[in-house]
Amino acid sequence: MQSENRLLDDLARVATGALGALTGVRDELETRLRDQFERVLGRMNLVRREEFDAVQAMAAKARAEQEALAARVAALEARLGISTPASPTEPHAAPRRPLRSRPAIRKPKPAEPL
Repeated sequence: MQSENRLLDDLARVATGALGALTGVRDELETRLRDQFERVLGRMNLVRREEFDAVQAMAAKARAEQEALAARVAALEARLGISTPASPTEPHAAPRRPLRSRPAIRKPKPAEPL
């Protein structure tokens, strides 16, 4: 009876040691994978969520200000009786010049002697 308990105690100690070793291997593996992911993500030129949210908030504020200014301009133009373009959000484009016609086929340069 005493020998069976001793054998079971030894098996329990070995199992506990193996479990501790596996836990250490798991921690080491997690650390290495985390480092590798950080290196890969660092090379991808990604922005952090905080930076993205800050820029998104700035863009939303700028858009709201632009819409408010567009409304003010429209109100002032209405007071002055100036007609506005059909789409106030499109920028005013300069008139385009007509394209110059070019010859369809160009002559190749003569080959130089070797």
